[in-house]
Amino acid sequence: MSIVYKCRHCGHVIGELQQQVVDTSMLGWNKLTDEEKREMIQYKSNGDVEIQAICENCEESLGHHPEYHELDFFIQ
Repeated sequence: MSIVYKCRHCGHVIGELQQQVVDTSMLGWNKLTDEEKREMIQYKSNGDVEIQAICENCEESLGHHPEYHELDFFIQ
C-alpha cells in the first residue's frame, strides 16, 4: 500500500509513503472534517491512497493570485 500526496492543481506527486500499516492520526487525518476527508482522500482500486494537497509552486501562485482560490484548477 502506498500513500501518494499529489497536487490538486498541477498533478505533481509531492511525496509517497510506502507502508503496510499506517497510523492515520500521525498523518493528521483525525484533524480533518468529514467533508475535508471526502475532498482530499481517494482510495484507489489497487489499495493505494491518494491525498489531494497543494505543492509549493502552486501555493506560491495562489499567494500571488488570490483570485485563483475560486477555481478548482488553475494550471492546465
